Amino acid sequence: MSAAFVAGEVAGRAVPVVAGVLGAGGVAVAALPSRVRMRAELRKRWRTWALAAPLFLGAFFVGRAGAFALAAGLGVIAVGEYARMAALPRGERAVLGGAAVAVPGLAWAAPGALDLRAAGALLIAAAAVALFSGDASQGFTRACRTVFGLLWIPVSLSGLVLLGETAVAVGVAVAFGDVGAWCGGTALGRSGPLARALSPLSPNKTWAGVVGAAVATAAALAAVGAFTPVLWAAVLVGCVLGDLLESMVKREAGVKDAGSWLPGFGGLLDRIDSLLVALLLTMVVTW
Repeated sequence: MSAAFVAGEVAGRAVPVVAGVLGAGGVAVAALPSRVRMRAELRKRWRTWALAAPLFLGAFFVGRAGAFALAAGLGVIAVGEYARMAALPRGERAVLGGAAVAVPGLAWAAPGALDLRAAGALLIAAAAVALFSGDASQGFTRACRTVFGLLWIPVSLSGLVLLGETAVAVGVAVAFGDVGAWCGGTALGRSGPLARALSPLSPNKTWAGVVGAAVATAAALAAVGAFTPVLWAAVLVGCVLGDLLESMVKREAGVKDAGSWLPGFGGLLDRIDSLLVALLLTMVVTW
């Protein structure tokens, strides 16, 4: 059975689960009284979720071509946001933009080509612009930031193509995990040991949020018929570390959000930061 066909089956199982949660969430958000401080923000987030969910799941009904289109589209936008935060020059931006399409393209057309040869080519491409420009003051920094961006975004997003049915499960579980982390932090993170921050990089992220994410990701994976302890661990760690990793990048860049065009979230990277790490870890443990 092909990965694309199986992905369609999993996406089919995910549709009623996601639709049900979105429906219940929409009713809950609409019923919030005006005195609730985050009412407007939560409504924006719900609308963004309602638009993003059909796009994500619909891509997998198309098959591997749809997964490639989704990965490339997300990648091009995300590397643009990352390049601005990392203050990368035009040459490195071109390398990242090309890789955002080429790496998922290889995953689609020739998955066996994503090996040490591809890793070497990405390393050379990341350093080539600074090498040939003769940048002795910032060249190493530019190359390192480009290598990081390549691994973080295009390589991670290639998992949408390579993982087949598992990519659908990971995407749904990460979305549920983000909501669960917020609910857990809100309900349990006011006092006590669970109120401790995970890292100074993001003081609002607490151990209570990890508990909420753990419950939500497990429930999501079980609901789409994909729960295993290893996959659950990869998704949960991705949810936790992905958010902190982007916070580290934003802190150094001195920005609050990666962008401002996505209602309720900021930029695309603010929405998919956990997905990127979860996909990468899932490829490590399952592919």
